[in-house]
Formats: sequence, C-alpha cells, structure tokens
Amino acid sequence: MYKLSEQLVKEYAELAIKVGVNVQKGQMLIINAPVEAYELTRACVKVAYEAGASRVLVNHHDDINTRTDFECAELEALKKVPQWSLDRYQFYIDNKACFLHIVSDDPDLLNGIDKDRIKEVRMENMKAMQKYQYYTMNNIGQWSIIAYPNMVWAKKVFPEDSDEVAYEKLWKAILSTSRIEEFKTIDNWAKHNAEIKERCNKLNAYNFKSLHFKNSLGTDLTVGLIKDHIWEGGCDKCRGNDAMFNPNIPSEEIFTMPDRYHIDGTVVSTKPLSYSGNLIPEFSLTFKDGRVIDHSAKENCDVLTALLDTDEGSRSLGEVALISYDSPISSSGILFYDTLFDENASCHLALGACYPTNIKGGADMSQEELYELGGNDSMNHVDFMFGSSDMEVVGETDDGQKIQVFANGNFII
Repeated sequence: MYKLSEQLVKEYAELAIKVGVNVQKGQMLIINAPVEAYELTRACVKVAYEAGASRVLVNHHDDINTRTDFECAELEALKKVPQWSLDRYQFYIDNKACFLHIVSDDPDLLNGIDKDRIKEVRMENMKAMQKYQYYTMNNIGQWSIIAYPNMVWAKKVFPEDSDEVAYEKLWKAILSTSRIEEFKTIDNWAKHNAEIKERCNKLNAYNFKSLHFKNSLGTDLTVGLIKDHIWEGGCDKCRGNDAMFNPNIPSEEIFTMPDRYHIDGTVVSTKPLSYSGNLIPEFSLTFKDGRVIDHSAKENCDVLTALLDTDEGSRSLGEVALISYDSPISSSGILFYDTLFDENASCHLALGACYPTNIKGGADMSQEELYELGGNDSMNHVDFMFGSSDMEVVGETDDGQKIQVFANGNFII
C-alpha cells in the first residue's frame, strides 16, 4: 500500500496548521478526523504544539459506523443530538478555538438508505449546530478543510485500477492539487494566495451589478450581485484575532454574494453533486426572482428535492464562484466525486447561506440585516459545479456597461 514519506506527511501537516488554520500562540485547536488518517492527525497535533497551540483536541470518526447507525438505530434516537455534544462545541467557541477538518469521504456512503430518514436526521443536526455554523461562516474563528484518501473513494475515482494503484493515484492527486512539494509547500501557497488576491481586486474594482452565464449545455443564468459585494478567495482574515487562514485546501475559487432577489434563468450542472451520502448527476435548476421554481436530475432527484426543501433559503443562492476551466484541478482530468476538489475545478454556485464577509460591513450585521439587503439565509450551504470549457460570462455595471469576464471557459480580465 502506498505510503507518504515522512517529509511529505510533515509538509502536509505544516500546510494544514500554518496555512490552513494558522493556529495562533495560546490558541486551542480542534481536529475532526477519520480513523484512517491517524498518521496525518498525529503530525498535525505535533506541528500545532510547535506553533504554540495551548491545547489540541482530536475527535475521530468512522464512516462505516455512520452507515451502520443509519441502518440499525431507531430514528428518534438517531435524530437526537446529545446535550454533551452541544456543550462540547460551546466549550470550543467559548475558548475561541480554531478547527481543522480532515475529510475522507465515501461518495456513496448512504446510497440505499431511506431518503426521508437521512433528511430528518440531517435537519435535526443542522438545527442543533446553527451556532457553530455562525462561528465559522462569520470567520469568528479560523477553520480549514483538507483531504485524506481511503480505498472506497480511490476506487470510485479510479475504477479501472487495482486497489493499490488507485489509492496511490488518489494520494498523488491530493498532493498535486493541494500544491504540496517537498520543502516548497509554504512558498507555493504564499504565491498562490497573492495571485488570487490580485484577481479579487480586479473584480472588486468593476463592482458589477450582475453576471450573465451562458454555455452550450443549457446554462443561461443571470445572477444579480448584492450592492457593496466583496470578491474573496484564497486566504481569509479571522475576525477574532486577525489571523489569515485558508478555509479550503485546495482552493482555486474567487467568490462573492448573490442578491437573492435577482437570480433568473437555468443552470445545468457539469459535475455530480455528492449530498447526504448520495450522488446527484446531470441536474438542472431553473430560477425566477431568486428562487428555484423547477428542477430535474438524471438520478436521485428525490435527494435534490430534499435539499431544496430543507428550508426557505435552500431554494436560493448564497455564493457565486468563478474559476477558469484551465485550472490545475480541471486540467488533471480527474473527477474526485468530492466537493472540496470538484468545486475548485469549475465555476460553481451554492444553494443556501451566504458568507457575511462577502459584503462591506457584513460581518457586523445581524442575520436579519443581511437578509433585508439581499443576502440569503439557510441551514444549508451546498456547492455545485456548472463551469464548462465554453462558458461565457458577461458582467454588467450599475451604469449599464457590459464587460466580458470569461471567454471559452477562462478569465479574460
């Protein structure tokens, strides 16, 4: 079985701790990790303490047990979020902790499980965790997500290869797209973050009123942008301590806040969406006055319907993101079946909640104030991909100027 060298494990851990969460001296770090990632987790714990963390707490989980829970547990027991779990997260927030999530998902984990059962459990968990969602989506504390391979995921991505070869290929793809190189990783990310910020500055200078997306697959969508919106990407600033951190590793996106009152037309997905342990391929959404009024999918349309019906805000958008088609993840030709990677290969939209930092002064606004201005509110924030090699994007300014932003799938500004 393929195994990372000690140096690459160290490089990945340093990326996660120093660039991802950027743990500060005296700060608590929480690591949520799958049991398979114990070696990387141990390295992250060590690097975190070397960086000055006051305490590192690790929460391990096992997806096989998660599926067994859905198969065997009584529904009411499965829906109940233990008070000790809520108290634990309140403890984290009270101590101004930062969070590192190591993900290693099976894209088909809950395939075959009753969809209503999944929906009910998910709803109760999202309701219970709203305070924690606010903490992270408002950048009150740093947070970051990195990936770790597993055999099921590897075989999903590389089905024609042997187990060993598929696993090695997935590891190498994660390292490559995350810009991890021996003795070069931190410098790679400093340069990458600077390039993303330069593109954000250009878009912010245009101050577009809306973006019009069109391609040959059937996407013909106008997304209004909230007044005083801010384009962000790469690293973010933590409100609690001003530390710069990278929420997603890898990250290629530049994103901002749509105006939930002004979204019209049809968008067609270009990559499958992995949601609630199920894959939704080849789906489309039609918007009118900011809300999805029609939808279809080749498979698991009921899962897509459940997503849209989660709450009122799940039928509108909280994020629009631009990524050139000729970006590293897209150019790899790999479909990862994982949003962390696939969203960074393609322009994408997010159904659900907006990021308050995508509007001037938004981090200091109440949810009600954001909502009145056109920001979306929801328990969900679910990204899906719709970029293509022939995507055309035209921005319109407040004074009616139309400026081409994308041609043939790529930035031209």
